[in-house]
Amino acid sequence: MYEDNRLKLIKAWLPTIIGTDKFTIESASSDASFRRYFRVTHDQTTWIVMDAPPEKEDTEPFIKIASFLDNHDVHVPKILANDQEQGFLLLSDLGQQPYLNELNDNSADQLYHFSIKSLLQIQLCPIDSKINLPTYDRELLQREMMLFPEWYLDRHLNIPAPDFLQASFDVLIANALEQPQVVVHRDYHSRNLMHTNDNSPGIIDFQDAVIGPITYDLVSLLRDCYICWPQHKLDQWIKDYVEMAQKQGLLTGVTLAQFTKWFDLMGLQRHIKILGIFCRLNYRDNKANYLDDLPLTMQYVKQITSKYAEFEKLNQFLNQQTDLMVI
Repeated sequence: MYEDNRLKLIKAWLPTIIGTDKFTIESASSDASFRRYFRVTHDQTTWIVMDAPPEKEDTEPFIKIASFLDNHDVHVPKILANDQEQGFLLLSDLGQQPYLNELNDNSADQLYHFSIKSLLQIQLCPIDSKINLPTYDRELLQREMMLFPEWYLDRHLNIPAPDFLQASFDVLIANALEQPQVVVHRDYHSRNLMHTNDNSPGIIDFQDAVIGPITYDLVSLLRDCYICWPQHKLDQWIKDYVEMAQKQGLLTGVTLAQFTKWFDLMGLQRHIKILGIFCRLNYRDNKANYLDDLPLTMQYVKQITSKYAEFEKLNQFLNQQTDLMVI
């Protein structure tokens, strides 16, 4: 019979932190890493425990970035206690309503307005030595996109990468590096934004933050791999963001047309990477549910490669593989 030894350790740790053993604990969620989250309840108060096995996950980036964002009035969980040796954090609870569950035709405009305002708050955070985030440099952008030929083309479809693929990658890298560089959450989408009663959204899963392109988080939000919106909606939200960002001094001298191309190509880089990540999660980590999100992700890739002449060869290649891409 399976015994969850780490859960036993959590149950032994919690009374030393919250002062009672009269609590209930249940799974809150897991994510694409080795981390798990549990919701703890005592006398109508709830907390979240992060379980991050120290041999596989380092809690230090989460602690550092959570404190940094909280200090700049970004709505993230507060760290109430931590045991880095065991890999446990006790966090304030942002609730059980991810944006993905709340978004619909009636709510979308308001929820995206809230999330864009919060995104601007993140992007206005100072870039200084106190936080010392890694940079989203050429090497990292390249390494991410190489997941596509390795895990999607080779492992998933069993086909070789085309000769021109690196030339397409080079265009996407140049696009990312020419943009204004800001604090980037790196996974700013509907599953990581919690709809809260006050100061919505609450923001989670920010431990991989970097300094990088200004369009990255916006395209994660608006061309979300888990929910799709009509292009006219995206156009309006992009325009709203640009106007708000210009007022905050983040996009001085940048036209809407220039920003839209940055946005489109940044999304292409991200979605190429994600095709590889979803396949890796399936084949390496036995998380098959991520394969369900391949079709929408590929839809985004084909949409943008058909829009720009620089990616005509890539678009033709992808369309030739249509039969192989059926999940």
